[in-house]
Formats: sequence, C-alpha cells, structure tokens
Amino acid sequence: QVQLVESGGGLVQPGGSLRLSCAASGRIFEIKFMYWYRQAPGKQRELVARITSGGITDYADSVKGRFTISRDNAKNTVYLQMNSLKPEDTAVYYCNADVLWATAIHNYWGQGTQVTVST
Repeated sequence: QVQLVESGGGLVQPGGSLRLSCAASGRIFEIKFMYWYRQAPGKQRELVARITSGGITDYADSVKGRFTISRDNAKNTVYLQMNSLKPEDTAVYYCNADVLWATAIHNYWGQGTQVTVST
C-alpha cells in the first residue's frame, strides 16, 4: 500500500500564493506520473497539473502561467506552487500518483487539502 499526504492548504487573499506538498510513502519502486486535481463545491473533480518522473509537465488552461508543478524524486514528493490566486481557485486539492511496485502500476489518492481564496 501507498499513502499520499498533502499539506500546505489554507486561506489566502486574491493575488496571494500558496505552496502545496504531497509526500508518498509505502511500497514504492518508482512513481511514474504525479498529479494535482481539484474539486470545487458542486463541480466535478478536474486535473490541474501533472508531471512525469523525468520532469515533463502539463497544465490546465485555467492555471497556466500561475501554477507550477514540481517534484523531488528522492523524497517521493510533489509540489504545487500557486501564484496570483483567484477566488475561482477555491477547491479541495488532491494529490494523485501512479506507483510502480514489482510489475504492477497502481493509482493512489491523497485525502485532499482545502484551498480558499477570499477577502
């Protein structure tokens, strides 16, 4: 089994910044893709950003130029630097990872961390 633990959420004013972290632990040989998703009240969960083990990144159009995803493979940790935050960024942010163990890849979710952008 693998556990993903997010941290770094909170309340921030519009235009502010937050940095989310997600640390993976457990039966890990290699973490392939790592992702950040978010889910706002009454809306479907959406992909925010993803990063390969080699550092190739991809972003939702709504966050391009404002959010940066990065990872530390030695620490099995993924980060999401969020700048120029807007009220519409308010959501629960979830970490997700494709983890290789033995010959199988399994997908895991974190518990989520609340981000609220408000005055």
